[in-house]
This record gives sequence, C-alpha cells and structure tokens, in this order.
Amino acid sequence: MKRKELFLLRSIALLITVWCGMLNVYGQRNGGEQIRLNQEGYYPEGPKLAVVTGEHGDEFYLVAADGKKVWEGKLTTARASTYNPKKTSIADFSAFQKPGTYRLVVKGVGESYPFNIRKHVHEAVAKGSIKAFYYIRASTPLTPTYAGKWSRAEGHPDNKVLVHSSAATAQRPAGTIISSPRGWYDAGDYNKYIVNSGITTGTLLSLYEDFPAAMNTATWNIPESGNTTPDLLDEVLWNVRWMLTMQDPNDGGVYHKCTNASFDKMEMPDKAVALRYAVQKSTAAALDFAAVMAQAARVYKEFPKQWPGLSDSCLTAAKQAWTWAQKNPAQLYEQNAINASFEPKISTGAYGDRDVKDEFIWAAIELFLTTGETSYYNTAAILPDDKMPLPSWAQVRLLGYYSLLRLSNTLTGAAKTDAEKIKSALLKTADALLVGVNERAYPSVMGQSAKDFIWGSSAVAANEGILLLQAYAVTKDKKYVDNALSNLDYLLGRNATGYSFMTGFGSKTPMHPHHRPSEADGIAEPIPGMLAGGPNPSMQDKCNYASAIPDEAYVDDVCSFASNEIAINWNAPFVYLAFAVEALENTVGYSH
Repeated sequence: MKRKELFLLRSIALLITVWCGMLNVYGQRNGGEQIRLNQEGYYPEGPKLAVVTGEHGDEFYLVAADGKKVWEGKLTTARASTYNPKKTSIADFSAFQKPGTYRLVVKGVGESYPFNIRKHVHEAVAKGSIKAFYYIRASTPLTPTYAGKWSRAEGHPDNKVLVHSSAATAQRPAGTIISSPRGWYDAGDYNKYIVNSGITTGTLLSLYEDFPAAMNTATWNIPESGNTTPDLLDEVLWNVRWMLTMQDPNDGGVYHKCTNASFDKMEMPDKAVALRYAVQKSTAAALDFAAVMAQAARVYKEFPKQWPGLSDSCLTAAKQAWTWAQKNPAQLYEQNAINASFEPKISTGAYGDRDVKDEFIWAAIELFLTTGETSYYNTAAILPDDKMPLPSWAQVRLLGYYSLLRLSNTLTGAAKTDAEKIKSALLKTADALLVGVNERAYPSVMGQSAKDFIWGSSAVAANEGILLLQAYAVTKDKKYVDNALSNLDYLLGRNATGYSFMTGFGSKTPMHPHHRPSEADGIAEPIPGMLAGGPNPSMQDKCNYASAIPDEAYVDDVCSFASNEIAINWNAPFVYLAFAVEALENTVGYSH
C-alpha cells in the first residue's frame, strides 16, 4: 500500500475515532442530563434507584469502569407528578451489590454520571458539609494547611462592634464599643445572626447527642484536629463563643445580630471593612440563645478538663437570657420600625419572627432537661397542639421535642406524658411523609407536594430526613432510614434539576453559588461542602430561570439568592442527615 493511501486510511480512521468519541461524550453528557441519580453513590446492600427522563426504551444496564456490562434490568412504566408534566421512569438496581465505580446506561439516552457502590459512600460528603463551616469562620485567617487553595486573609475581627442606637441602654449607650469575634458567616453575606445561629447550632449539637460514638472519632482537618476533643464540638464552639459575646451582661438580653448597615459588595472578607453594629435585643434571639446554651451546657459538661468552666458559663448565660425573655416576651425584631426611628438604617437579613411561642417551648425544654427544674417546663405551653412543624429558623419547637424524646428515659410526670404524646404525633407525621413515595416521579420523601419547594427547599429535604431518623430512633423500623436516605439521594442528584446541590460533590454541582468568597476569590470552583438553597418557584431574586415548574425552578447563577445561595441553617441539617445515615449504615444492613 502506498504511503499516500496509508496516510489517507489512517486519517479516516482517526476521524472515525474522534467522531465516535464525540458521540460517546455527547451520549454520556446527554445521559448524565437525563439520568438522575445520587452522584456520590450507594451502599452495597442499600436501596439504589435512578430516574430516567425523556423518550427511551424499557431496558437499562450497568457498566463498570472498564466499560463491561455487569448488570441489567427493566425500567418502570412512565409516570408524572401532579406539578411537573414531564414523564419519568425508574431504574431499580438495588439487587446489584458489588462494590465499584459504575455508570447506568439507557439505550437511546446514554450513560449516567459515574457513581460508586461501597461502604461509607457518604463519608466524604458528610465531612465536606461540616468542613464548610471552617471555610466560613469569621475573625481568623484560613491557612493553606487547612483550606488548601481556598486559603484567605482574616476577615471581620469584630473586636470593635458598635452598639446600634436601637440597642442602646444606660449602661451601653449608642456607640459603645463591644468585642464580638468568631462565629460563622451566616449565608452568602458576611453578617452573623443569633436567630439563624440558633437552629444551626442546635441541630449540630443534636447530631452529637444522638450519635456521640460516631462524632467522637470523625475528623476533617481543621486547626483543632488531633486534640482531645471531637472536631464537631470544636467547630460548634467557634460559634458558641461568638454567641456568648452577643449577650448584654448588664441585663441578660441578647442582640439580634452583628451586622453591617447594608450588605457588602462581592468582595473578600478582609476587603469588607464597613462598620459593624450590635442591633436591637429581641425575644426570639434571647430564647434561641437560651436553648442553645442550655444544650451546650449539657454537651460540653462531658469535657470538664478540656473546657473547664465552659458548661457552667453556658448554663448561666442561658438562665439570664431566659429571665430577660420572661420580662420582655414580645420584643419582636421589626426592621422597618427600627429604621423609622434609629440611625443608621439596617438593610441586612431581618430574621423577623412574628410568633415566638415555639422559641419559648424550645428554650423551656432545653433548660428543663439540663437543670431538672420543672419551673422552666411548666412556664411554656409545651404542647399547644399535636402538629409537628418541620424545623426552620422561624419554627423551632420540634428541636425541643427531639430533645425530649432523646432523653425520654430520664423523664417523669408531665414531661414523660408529653413525650409519649410527642412520639405518637411524630410517628403520625413521619408516616404521612411516606404516603405515595414509591409512585412519585422522583421517588423520595421530598416533593410530596409543590409546597416543599420554598426558599431553602434543600433544607426542607434535609429536615424531613432528620424527622424520619427521629422516628427510627423510637421505633427501630428500617423504613424510616430508607426514606431518609431517599432525601439524601434527592439532594445529591436524584431530582428534577439533575444537580447535586452540594458544591464540590458529584459531577454536576453548583459552580456559581450566591456566596461572596466563592465569587470574589478568583478560583473557578466554589468553596466545597456548601448546600445550595434549591428549587424555589417564587424566584424572589428575579434572575433568569429556565423553568418555573416547582421542582425545576433553580438556576446556577450568583445572582440567584433565592435558589443558589448557601446558609448555615441549610448546611446543618445536611450534616446531620449524612452523618446519621453513615452511623446507621451497619445497623440497618446497608453494609456488612
């Protein structure tokens, strides 16, 4: 064969190879878009479902990393939800248990993103989600040793915070300088809010109380790693110590927030140097603070040598905040009213709660459980009804109920009776969440109705998972863990957007969250381990969304604070859910 002909044949072969490669890549990408699954993976003996959208046949199969087919199955018939007309089919490969890395293939669709089947499959994302709290610490530099390429200079030392005119007292007049360092940046902004810190810190302390053995050994490379205390409690303490600075020692009241007058530009923390203010004391802040400090006193009491006096300090602060709230039961935070009377005007997050009955319940329960004094318990109407409202920053009574159930063996009298009623109501709520799961377009507890898709819908999914795990704790019925896991699958990619909502984990994750450091640091990837808010058809940010369908109303754009911001009260329930499922992996038979 002549050299010219050989060259031509090789050129044609190369073009065919490239073309086939392009088709393969396209198929993989197309499949990745149409095949929705947990992009981290599955436990060997746990449930394994994927969702396939669009037109396709009824067969699917799994391929290993070497491309060899290892298992095949049949898709379900097409189905749709009540609020999304698009049809889906379900691929159930729970029977396949061999550890490895795989892709799911559907003829006419393509290949899914890669996923793992292995023990401890959620360990990395669990640790990543709590490590994110280190990345958002205020008042400290992040060094390369712990932050890698996301290292940065210290931001907001907060050692010269001004008492805002709305918070002025005779002992601390307007302009008084106080020191309020540490804490976590609340969300995409650089401010620190007691109300949102309340549910966040309470959720993380509850994780420790529910799974102490697992959390005593878990570590994720923070400056405190390697000491004699659990990394989780070290991280939580960074925020607890800040919260303690927000209490006025003269009367026990708690400032609502430590904040700029207005939001910073999209700049790094050390460049954001506007004046900081401690703004009006509020009943909600005092009660959230009291609940957290009472719970912290209980938890940190187990480490008297490592943290001498800390437990006592937390309990004293909790009691003082409770006393202040009793004297000021309706001091609500109303930012518009404040701005009408005081300067400078404040335009940062309000967290203005109009109803603080649930905060009274949570604080009363935690103080009662820590002190044993029934006077706290008897002060609040612990069971105003039999509803079990999912936790949010504005609705926290379930946090107290979880604590009652957790310590139910120590209860007597009215508290013991109430705990039994709470258990019954909780199980009723959990069972209601499970109705119709297996028939849904995306088989998870999340998405039972369009009402699930609110601002911070990812936290709805995570908190539903926690509620189901609480139901498991009192029944040992594995169905509750299976369905809690379905919401973890949802958050990590088995949803109508196809995104894993956790930055840095999965093949398709948010790259442009509404988060100032991630936008301003010049690094392509955002800080890892942050949970994006998720679908929100209300679209308050007026950004350009591709869909207004409730479970699709999400856009990966920095402008989208309504669907793509991050927040500590969203990350915390994810941390709980992921670590709890990992802790229960062997108990419920997901791995052996």
